[in-house]
Amino acid sequence: QQTQVNTAIPYFNKWFIRFPDISTLANSHLDDVLKIWEGLGYYSRAKHIHETSKIIQTKYNGEIPSEYNKLIELKGIGDYTASAILSMQFKQMQPAVDGNIKRVLVRIFGIKQHKRTLKCYKTYLLEILPKKNPGDMNQALMDIGRTICKPKTPICIDCPINKFCYATLKNQISKFSIRKDIKLKPKYNVSVGIIIKNNQFLISKRLPKGLLANLWELPGGKIKNNESDVNALIREVKEEVNISISNIKKIGNVKHEYSHFSVDIKLFYCEYLKGVIQPLASQKLKWINYSEIKKYSFPKATHKLFKLYNEYNSKD
Repeated sequence: QQTQVNTAIPYFNKWFIRFPDISTLANSHLDDVLKIWEGLGYYSRAKHIHETSKIIQTKYNGEIPSEYNKLIELKGIGDYTASAILSMQFKQMQPAVDGNIKRVLVRIFGIKQHKRTLKCYKTYLLEILPKKNPGDMNQALMDIGRTICKPKTPICIDCPINKFCYATLKNQISKFSIRKDIKLKPKYNVSVGIIIKNNQFLISKRLPKGLLANLWELPGGKIKNNESDVNALIREVKEEVNISISNIKKIGNVKHEYSHFSVDIKLFYCEYLKGVIQPLASQKLKWINYSEIKKYSFPKATHKLFKLYNEYNSKD
């Protein structure tokens, strides 16, 4: 829903090659699902889709239910997704209200701020949904919102429904916009290490719940106030994997943006010194060869770190 269409298309195609039907998806391992999803972000969605496929396979004989109350109970399906499925797949009169449609409706009907509720949007949308193929109208309005009726610079002259638009006719486009409160994102400084032992390095699988659940990453963590990058790495590695490291060399840093915060990750080369690895803050740990990276699902930020490491090695 916050991912751009052009970004999603190659993932969509790759997804249906690997998981052509619900049965294939339901019988797949979550790690395989995350690998196909790798780099797209919002990994909880992949997990929810996987869980939902299993429920549909066992409870509904592999058929997506055509009732709102049943759909809304499934993991990862809210009002918008349920309404979109019912209108587009099952031709039901269900208004699918996303951010783009909200903006279009506000401008077409001149909906004032205090009336902008989901119930209000649905009422207006139901007035214009055709009984035949209502999903086409939902999709058309989404596309108008995405390509023409943009938040800041709408291209009103190209809009196919501008003659019916209250905001355009009154020359009050800016008045009828949906403003979001801009919140400053917190920024975290992080130290992580490529810990070498016998020509392999250590990776850690994140816990099954929370941010980036079930993905693999390099050991490390947040730098505390008044703590050096190196000391943070030594502390985090000891706290997370129960080992000591030596010969620590800074490789560089990468910056990465998440939806609600940003990180500045300092990457270090280091060597295993002593201790028995234990997953004290993760599901499991693994020593792997660098050539095995493709076998595991890593967040985009970790792939940036691998790229940085490759550049560092190429200079030697």
